[in-house]
Order: sequence, then C-alpha cells, then structure tokens
Amino acid sequence: MGDPAGVGPELGVRLLSESSLLAHCRPIVFGDVAVMRAAGEATGIAWNEATQIVNQAADVGGITGPAIYDIGAIEPGAFSPGELSAAAGKAAYTYVEHSIEAVQSGRVDAVTTLPLNKEAMRMAGINFPGHTEIFASRTNTDDFCMMQYSEIITCTFVTVHVGYAEVPALLTRDRILQVIELTADALTRIRKRSPRIVVCGLNPHAGEHGLFGDGEEERAIIPAIEAAREQGINAVGPVPPDTAFIKSSLEANDAFVCMYHDQGHIPVKALAFDSAVNTTLGLPVIRTSVDHGTAFDIAWTGKARPDSLYSAVRLAIDLSREPASASH
Repeated sequence: MGDPAGVGPELGVRLLSESSLLAHCRPIVFGDVAVMRAAGEATGIAWNEATQIVNQAADVGGITGPAIYDIGAIEPGAFSPGELSAAAGKAAYTYVEHSIEAVQSGRVDAVTTLPLNKEAMRMAGINFPGHTEIFASRTNTDDFCMMQYSEIITCTFVTVHVGYAEVPALLTRDRILQVIELTADALTRIRKRSPRIVVCGLNPHAGEHGLFGDGEEERAIIPAIEAAREQGINAVGPVPPDTAFIKSSLEANDAFVCMYHDQGHIPVKALAFDSAVNTTLGLPVIRTSVDHGTAFDIAWTGKARPDSLYSAVRLAIDLSREPASASH
C-alpha cells in the first residue's frame, strides 16, 4: 500500500476495481482496510464491495478475487495525509516486510509496490534508501540492479542511490557487466528476442578517448561491453549520454545501461512519467513498482493517476507467466 500519508491508499482502492487487471490476476493489497476506506471516502473513489478481507498470512494464498490483507499497522487518525511521520514510515515498511514473506513462501506470485517515503522511514529508524535495497536485503541478494521499463524507454542502472562524488569509484568492469547481463536476461524474457543494449558513458562525449574524466570508460565501461559481446549479448557503446536518448536511438534500441541515477531517470521521467515501471532485476522473486513517489502534494485528493500502477501490475503478471530463471 505504500506510505499511508501518500497516494498509495487511493491507488490501491482503484486497483481493486480495475476490470482490465482483474481478468488476469487476483490482486491483494497489503495494507490497512481502515486507511484504504478513509482514502476512498476522502477522494470519492468507489469501493469494490467484492473485495475480500483477510487477517492472517496463511489466508493470503486462498483468495478468489480482489482482496486486502489487513495488517493493522496504523489507524487513519495516527497520521495526516500529505505529511511526513515516523508512524507512516514504519507502517509502509511493515507492509513491505509482509509482502516479501508472502512472495518468498509462494502465497503470491509477484509483488508490486506503491511508493514509500525514505525520509518518513528514516524518522522511524529504518535506514534503507528504498524498496530495491529492502528486497535485496530480505532475499539475501547481492547481484541486483534497478530497471525502469516502458514501451518508450527502458533504463537499467549501475549505481542508484549514491551521491555523484561516489559514482566513479563504484564503476567496475564486473559491476557494469553484471548490469548488462541482467538487462539482457530481463529484456529477452519480456520481448521474446535478443535485445539491443546501449551502454552509456560516464563523462561528456563518453570521455573522448581519455580527454574527460579519469579514464572510467577505458578502465571499466569498455572492458565490460567487450566481455558482454563475448557472451553473445548485443551491447554497444560507450555512447555519449547527451545523444543516447535521441528519437532514432530510442527507436533502434531496447534498453540503456546508465552509470548513475539521474542519467537514466531524467529521460525516463521526461518521456514516460505516467507509464514507466520500476523493477528490481536479479532477485529470486518478482518485484515491480510504480515509477513515482508518494506525491504528498496531491495525496488523498483523487488526483493521482493509476497508469504507472496498472503498468507495473501488468509487467508483474507477464514476468510471473515466464519459466523460472536464475534472476528476475
């Protein structure tokens, strides 16, 4: 359900009535019924009276239609919509914990996460920078990366939630190769063919043969691309970041491996803000997510668009239908 003070509760209410998705899956929202009812009433979003309510983890796997796992982490009066609070941050983390347990136990096939707030979690003493790191920690996964997926643009990331000054030291041949491999595996399963992958440079003009930067392209990026090609992966680059995302490149390529957070997030948000899906590659479970935050400025107003959530659920459905592989 995400942070109760954000847009997650109202989007969860919409999800439980979305007929285009109910025809293909049985969604269950891990959250609090009282909070979702209050959000529905505040926004005027109709409540699906067919929604089942379960109160025990063991009952999650037995649902026959749209449902809510009523965890009882927080009451509506314990927080204010649109405002940061430790109570809401703790509740959001609790929902994630329960969802991970459910997917690991096989009670659900995949998890789609609604937005939590990093600052609210920190106020509650929970120091994970985001969902990606929570899932990696709880599943004991070391080799993982973030992918922002849409039909328009897809980006994966070598580094994510670190400051710019830390990025160069984190760019190693092995890490970049790992992200290229995870990207190729995911796009092959999604698109049912071998993808063409662009690997971005770090520096202006992709370093221009050592003129800019500290040799990151020569030291790490180019060797990773060469190793990927030796495996039969169709990877090209390093491509200068300022030309990587032009229209002709978007049309010709399937994915872009980015060296740091904003290198990929800026074009994704500019081109596919309402439809992009965030998913974590390399996990032993399937996890997708909306590609937006808690949107406290419009929380509990009914203005939040559900497009990204619906896209995230559709991708989770597609990945769940694929044969099991070493990574998701």
